[in-house]
Amino acid sequence: MSQQLGGQPIIILKEGTTRNRGEEAQNSNFAAAKAVAAAVRSTLGPKGMDKMLIDGIGDITITNDGVTILKEMDIEHPAAKMIVEVAKTQDDEVGDGTTSSVVIAGELLKSAEGLVAQGVHPTVIAEGYQMAAEKALSILDGIAISVKPSDTAMLKMISITALSGKNAEVRKDLLSDIIVKAVSSVVDPDGKADLAHINVTKKVGGSVDDTTLIEGMVIDKERTHPAMPKSVTSAKILILNTALEFKKTEVNAKINISTPGQVAAFLDEEEHMVRAMVDKVVKSGANVLFCQKGIDDLAQHYLAKAGIFAVRRVKKSDSENLARATGATIVMSLDAITKNDLGSAGLVEEKKVSGDEMIYVSKCRNPKAVSIVVRGGTVHVVDELERAIHDALMVVSVVVEGKKVVAGGGAPEVELSLRLREHAVTVGGRAQLAIEAFAASVEIIPRTLAENSGADAIDILVALRSDHQAGKKTVGLDANTKKPADMLKAGIVEPLRVKTQAISSATEAAVMILRIDDIIAAQKSAGPAGGMPPGGMGGMGGMPPGMGGY
Repeated sequence: MSQQLGGQPIIILKEGTTRNRGEEAQNSNFAAAKAVAAAVRSTLGPKGMDKMLIDGIGDITITNDGVTILKEMDIEHPAAKMIVEVAKTQDDEVGDGTTSSVVIAGELLKSAEGLVAQGVHPTVIAEGYQMAAEKALSILDGIAISVKPSDTAMLKMISITALSGKNAEVRKDLLSDIIVKAVSSVVDPDGKADLAHINVTKKVGGSVDDTTLIEGMVIDKERTHPAMPKSVTSAKILILNTALEFKKTEVNAKINISTPGQVAAFLDEEEHMVRAMVDKVVKSGANVLFCQKGIDDLAQHYLAKAGIFAVRRVKKSDSENLARATGATIVMSLDAITKNDLGSAGLVEEKKVSGDEMIYVSKCRNPKAVSIVVRGGTVHVVDELERAIHDALMVVSVVVEGKKVVAGGGAPEVELSLRLREHAVTVGGRAQLAIEAFAASVEIIPRTLAENSGADAIDILVALRSDHQAGKKTVGLDANTKKPADMLKAGIVEPLRVKTQAISSATEAAVMILRIDDIIAAQKSAGPAGGMPPGGMGGMGGMPPGMGGY
C-alpha cells in the first residue's frame, strides 16, 4: 500500500502484505460465504445427504451434522470462518439448526450481492437486514405454540424431528423415548435441564437397538480388587473425596531405625492406620465405595474381606453425577461420615461391554443424573448416533426451558417471508429493498428441503405461499409425500429458540461481512512442511479461488 507525495511513493504496509479493496473485497467475501453454505446445503432436512470427511491422518468422519462438517473442513478464508462461527454458536446455544443458520447466512449475502450490483449501498442493506431480523423474531414469537414441560408426547415429537435425516432415524421411537426420559429426569426445580447430568457413553458393538437408558450412572472403571463382589443389590453408596492409603508426611522427614523390631513396629503401625480407615468405611454401613482418590493395596484387601465393592480414582464430574443419581453426599473426611451421607441404588454391578469392564449403578429412585449407553455396529455409526442424540437432547432441554415450539418443514420460514414482504411496503425507501431481499432469503429453507427430497422446489414454494396466504400458518413440506401438509398434525415441530437463534446469528454474520470493504492481509509465515495446498479445503466442490489463501 503506497501513496504518492511529491512524486515520492510513501509505503506504509510491510512488504508482502496484500490488500483487496471495495468491490473486489466484497466479491471475495460473498463468494467465500456462499461456498460454505453450498458445502452443507445438501445435508439439510430429513432427506439430506451425508458427507464423508477425511482428515490429514486418514481418520474418517461420516455425518450430516452441519457444525461437525464445518469443524472438520480446513477453512482458511476469513469471511468463511465467520460463517463457520455461526454454526458453532448455533450448536452451543440450541444444539440443532446449524445447517439452517449457515444456509440462511449464505443466502442473505447472495441477495445482498444482487442489491450491491444494483447500486444499493451495503450500509443501507445492513440496516434493512437488522430491521427485518427484529421483525422476524417478533413474527416467530407470535406464531409460536406454548408447551408444558410435562407434555411428553410433544417432547417426543420434537426429539423425533431432531433425529430425522440422521442415521439414528431407523430407531427414532426407541431413541426419542430414551431422550425424553433422560431430560425429564434431570430437570431441576427451577425448570432448567443441565445436560452435564446426562452421561452419554459410546460403546462399539451390538446394534442401535441395544442403546439403553440407565436410571443412574455408568462409569468406565472396574472394581479395585477381584475378590470384591461383582454385584451388590440394595446398595448403600459412600462417595469419598479422600485417599484410603497411608498418609506420608507433608515435610521431608527422616526416620532412624536402630533395631530390627522397629522395622516391624513401623510396618505394623502403617497397617493399623490403613485398617482404621477401612473400619470407618465399614462402620458407616456402606457396601459400595466410590473414591475420587487412591485406594492402596492393603486397603483394597481389607475392603474385599469386608465384602465392600470399591472403585478408585473416579472423575470429579462422575462423582458429582453419582451423588445426584443416588442421593449421596460427597464426603471430604473419613471422620465426618454419617448415615445421611450414604446414597442408595437398587443394583451396582461390574459388567463387560464390548470387552471392557464398566460399573453400572442402576435402579436408582428418582435419579437426578442418568446415563445413556450408545451402541452401534461400527465406530462411525456410534459417533454419528452420539451426535444425533446430543442434538435431540439439546432441543428437548431447550423446549423444557423455553416452553415454546413452532411447526417444522419450512412452515415458519414461508410465514416469515410472507409477513416480511407485507412489512417492507410499510417501511418504504431503500430499506424496503433490503427487507424484501431478507424475506426472499429465508425461503431458502423450504426451497432446499424440497430439492433434497427430490420435489420440484418452485411448485412447492408456490403451493406453500398459497396456503400461508390463506391463513394456514403451520403448513410446510412433508418430505415423505413431497407435498404441503399441516406440520403440527404430522408431529413435525421444532423449538422456537432454534429458529430465533438461526435468524439472529445468520443476520449478525451477514451484516458484519457486508460492512467490510477492505481486506488487508499480512504475509503468511512459513508453515510446517506438507501443509495445506492452495485452496485451503482440499478440493471441496463449489469452493471459489480465494477460499484458501487470501
